[in-house]
Amino acid sequence: MESPIEPDDRVRAFGNQLIGVHLWLREELARLREDVDSHLDGHSERPRELRAHCLTFCSALSRHHEGEDEGAFPVLAERFPELRPVLDELRHDHQVVADILRRLEELIGGVDAADPAEAGRVRAELDGLSALLESHFVYEEKRIVEALNGLDVPGWSGSVPPFLSTTADGEPSG
Repeated sequence: MESPIEPDDRVRAFGNQLIGVHLWLREELARLREDVDSHLDGHSERPRELRAHCLTFCSALSRHHEGEDEGAFPVLAERFPELRPVLDELRHDHQVVADILRRLEELIGGVDAADPAEAGRVRAELDGLSALLESHFVYEEKRIVEALNGLDVPGWSGSVPPFLSTTADGEPSG
């Protein structure tokens, strides 16, 4: 038998939802890396499809970080001032990630079926991005999930805030 859902259970779940979004982003990045590897091996992913997949991932990750910077982090800073240094570090990471995404978008535009070196450069950027994101996500989850779970933000209850979205149109998957 299911236990009844308390009215504030949804509110306490924002941090848990953040972890879910991070898991989704990790999976998408792993798929993208597999696609690049397959392309390098000459087995799959025409350059156009590979570019589309990369740009979709870059867009989702950018939207997630912008949503945190513009929505979640200001609310957390106001309600939990002791988290401000952590939030500043996370914002800095977001800028570094944005720089990598810009390089990736430039590189992916040059991926050609006849030039595996271009795909190799894309793969190297993805490797760096993967390492950075893993440490970023782990740090963020350790430092802010509990605070997010404690938030009651009426504007977030009616619709999914952008930092918790996992689709191209900003809506939750599912």
